[in-house]
Amino acid sequence: MGFFSKKIDKKVASYQQELMETHYQEVDNMYRQIRGWRHDYRNHIQTMKAYAAAEDWDAIKRYLDLLDEDLMTVDTVLKTGNPMTDAILNSKISLAKSKNIQIVADAHIPLKLKSSEIDLCCIIGNLFDNAIEASVKLPEDQRLIRVYMDMKSTQLYISFTNFTASRKMKKEGKLFRSTKGQGHGFGLARINAIVERLDGYISCNSEDGAFTTEILLPQT
Repeated sequence: MGFFSKKIDKKVASYQQELMETHYQEVDNMYRQIRGWRHDYRNHIQTMKAYAAAEDWDAIKRYLDLLDEDLMTVDTVLKTGNPMTDAILNSKISLAKSKNIQIVADAHIPLKLKSSEIDLCCIIGNLFDNAIEASVKLPEDQRLIRVYMDMKSTQLYISFTNFTASRKMKKEGKLFRSTKGQGHGFGLARINAIVERLDGYISCNSEDGAFTTEILLPQT
């Protein structure tokens, strides 16, 4: 095995290790969130039992109305129409929210896509990781990630926008310079390689403190 092949293998191994660590962090955060929901659910049941024991039916009705209003104002799960996309987006959204990053997401994906789930997972995962990494460097009130995904005719359109600490990032070739190191750079190159293999289109723009990545993937 040549020096170049060994170097690539090390990059792949480092990238895979990074994915595993990120995945563990996401699952751990979601587990903590579920435990919180269970705790709240038990408290709600106990409160309504107390009202029922006192036969205070008006109090139960008011409490149920409050719970209904609370559920209407908190949307914890993004439903795109595609199960795999739901899984990766919601795990990343959960991770971002644990870091006090505001998420504005609107995604509508067909159940069946030409693009493989592995390719799409890699693209979405890396885009979200990049946005989270940039966001945590900002004050909490400036942390915002916008995600938009939808079909445009026969192409899947993906757009990620986040604010950055620097006013304008430096572009080197087709990619923007990253502060995360070689492993992250390999991830960005991976996205470009996937988009190119799928005969897609990618555009990155850094302007006025906002970084936007747009991708089009043919689905015919």
